Amino acid sequence: MRFALCNETFADRPLADGFHLAAEIGYTGIELAPFTLGDPAAPGGGELRDARQLSASDRKKIKAAATDAGLEVVGLHWLLAKTEGFYLTSPDPAVQQATADYLAALAVLCADLGGKVMVLGSPQQRNRLPGVSLEEATDHAATVLGAMLPVCEDRGVTLALEPLGPAEGDFLNTAAEAVALADRLGSPACRLHLDVKAMASEPTPIVDIVTANAAHTAHFHANDPNLLGPGMGEVDFPPIYQALEATGYDGWVSVEVFRYEPSPEEIARISYANLVAAG
Repeated sequence: MRFALCNETFADRPLADGFHLAAEIGYTGIELAPFTLGDPAAPGGGELRDARQLSASDRKKIKAAATDAGLEVVGLHWLLAKTEGFYLTSPDPAVQQATADYLAALAVLCADLGGKVMVLGSPQQRNRLPGVSLEEATDHAATVLGAMLPVCEDRGVTLALEPLGPAEGDFLNTAAEAVALADRLGSPACRLHLDVKAMASEPTPIVDIVTANAAHTAHFHANDPNLLGPGMGEVDFPPIYQALEATGYDGWVSVEVFRYEPSPEEIARISYANLVAAG
């Protein structure tokens, strides 16, 4: 398995500086949040609300910065964060089309940057709206994703559906629900993303979820329900890592955290050390 870091971890410094620090720690991949790609020279990359604004030159510079640091761009996550007008489960056909178009544009961006996976989490842009049932929300999501997946297939990008716990939303809360939606869509470019923090909210043990969904899993986030990195909370991470190995998973394990205490750099270093030790 290969270890990557989500780039917003180093939101206190320009993109290239964050890339070099991640590589110095030992990571070989970087996972990008589109909203951080507005200004590579600004701390945190400068906020970007519409990734379609990135020119061909911008894309080449970002990819080159990762390459210069010795990192591979894994792909994108936080796909709809900080955007406006997009919603995965909206009943409005115009919003559905706009969302499909934007996700398709992100697939192009992902490929342009050298990435191969897009993690679809973004709970604030997918939670069920008032009066929309779970069945209806699933239908709407299938409409949106069905319209953009041909672009993923064409560009060699996998859309990885991310289950999130009930504390974060009310749509796609379990691995089984995400797999069911992927099966319904029937595209080889639509698979499952697993996240330790999210899996901890399910009644099924995390190791069992990993094992049961091995054939569907395209990508993996390592973290803890306490919002810190792998091995930094109550979840016993080594058995999870070993379960991934036992299933033959050979993809990326990306560290995604939400609390940066005592500091982003220390979180990144401890997380990497714990990943290495788990193996």
